[in-house]
Amino acid sequence: MTTTIKIENMDAALGARITGVDLARPVDAATRDAIAKAWRDRLILVFPDQNIGDDELIAFTRLFGDLDPPGPNPYGAPFLPEHPEINVISNVMENGKPIGNLGAGEAIWHADMTYIDVPPMGAVLLGLEIPKGEGNTYFANMYAAHDEMPAHLTAAIKGRTCVHDATYNSAGMMRKGYKEVTDPREAPGARHPLVIRHPYTGRDALFLGRRRNAYISGLGLAESEALLDALWAHATQPQFAVTHVWNERDVLMWDNLATLHRRDGFTPTARRVLHRTQIKGARALEAA
Repeated sequence: MTTTIKIENMDAALGARITGVDLARPVDAATRDAIAKAWRDRLILVFPDQNIGDDELIAFTRLFGDLDPPGPNPYGAPFLPEHPEINVISNVMENGKPIGNLGAGEAIWHADMTYIDVPPMGAVLLGLEIPKGEGNTYFANMYAAHDEMPAHLTAAIKGRTCVHDATYNSAGMMRKGYKEVTDPREAPGARHPLVIRHPYTGRDALFLGRRRNAYISGLGLAESEALLDALWAHATQPQFAVTHVWNERDVLMWDNLATLHRRDGFTPTARRVLHRTQIKGARALEAA
């Protein structure tokens, strides 16, 4: 039986709310195709009130591509050994050890794992325990940021690539096996075009990754820093963004190649637990 799916676009530069589909049940082909189209068009999708577990989360994610394992966390081991393909995002401590990554602090604007040559295409995040009204997540549309970029910035980055540092995660924690970077020109990580041609939509997008230790190849360090500051100030303007206020059992799906995201900090004593899968990219990113 075909699901009656309802797609409501958010009043923002990106985002849609999806109802009428139960992710605890197998998703039929027509529904899968409708979700895929909405994802490409709107970049982030919210599925409210989904009573699913880890197996269903993995099955849903696999409808859209192969799973990519989480990046290395600061503790050096999977949080869920029975499901190593799932990353746990949490501030909760049990038996003196964290059960997840990123803690309770702010996670600054970034895209996920852009420090590798083939970054993840997208991610799916399931909210299990949510502190009411805290830890909001924000997304910014990098198609729109590219299309509305001032002419002087467009000219300044034409044909240029950027170093995407692998040393720190989005909460500022050093990843296991890395050492402090003091000169961005020496940062370990992938080199990607500043403007990419999205491999699945063919649209041009600004591609920034994350700000810390970024460096635009071929420029002097001061010139690179000034240009990156201008790009980040442009890309994260409110007109390009949307805010997601979490409820328990929300499932959030986003395009990692055409968005940036960030998270508010929240009360450290509050419990926040989310499970996250990610979808493998198909190939290295190409310049637009």
